[in-house]
Amino acid sequence: MSEAAPRKSGAAPLAAAKVGRIAARFRELSKKSELGIVAYITAGDPSLAATEKIVFAAADAGADVIELGVPFSDPIADGPTIQRASERALRAGTTLEDVLNLSRRLRAKCEVPIVLFSYINPILQMGLEKFVAAAAGGIDGALATDLPFEEASEYRAILHAHNLDTVFLVAPTSTDARIEQIAKASTGFLYVISRAGVTGPRETLPPDLPGMVRRIRGFTKLPIAVGFGIALPTHVSVLGGIADAAVVGSALVAEVEQASSPEAAAEAVAERIRVLKKAAREGVSRRSPDAV
Repeated sequence: MSEAAPRKSGAAPLAAAKVGRIAARFRELSKKSELGIVAYITAGDPSLAATEKIVFAAADAGADVIELGVPFSDPIADGPTIQRASERALRAGTTLEDVLNLSRRLRAKCEVPIVLFSYINPILQMGLEKFVAAAAGGIDGALATDLPFEEASEYRAILHAHNLDTVFLVAPTSTDARIEQIAKASTGFLYVISRAGVTGPRETLPPDLPGMVRRIRGFTKLPIAVGFGIALPTHVSVLGGIADAAVVGSALVAEVEQASSPEAAAEAVAERIRVLKKAAREGVSRRSPDAV
């Protein structure tokens, strides 16, 4: 493929349509009863140029959505693997503005939906209006992991005015009333945390996860993506009967950390996604599009 040629991964361009890339991609997956793979990559680890290679490789390998992580000095929700990635990216000088510039370069060659994953402090330091202006033409939505929906009215209004989705987190400890309000504040998809604690691979999924997802579905028609601890094909196969997407983060970031070069990192991430996507397509557990 020529470097100048747009990649075909993800949803088709939707310039003439009102449906955003994220919603369109989940509609495609639903028609196929196929679990999506949301791939988290820490931007700037080990460099922005390397991240560009890694994201393109992830998209070509079958990632349905890219979560582009903004490195932050106090990542309270992140486990040690992603914390180390943030530290490496910050040492390399990566800023929020750099990440947004990167997203526009990615968009010029790749149509996979991109969600910016950030803590709220860098966004507020930049300023909401400047942030959305810089995000234009790059990202499709944002998840500010430490921003509670009760304090997000201005953030939501500005992002929605610029056709950017606002993704929020639902925790295992969330009450029904809170789930309902979080669902109303969210667009694109709802990110469900599989377990309490920080990110990082686990051997098994929590036994109460199916019941939790069924409970959440009672409050929303949005696609549900499950993250925290998702790393293995067996996880993906099980989630195929429960959720709409699996969010894979620490397992991919670990591949980058262990790689000997940006090219090796891109190939390792791509291979991990190919394996997970194969499980998503062929897993024993497939959810009907009409299931609730």
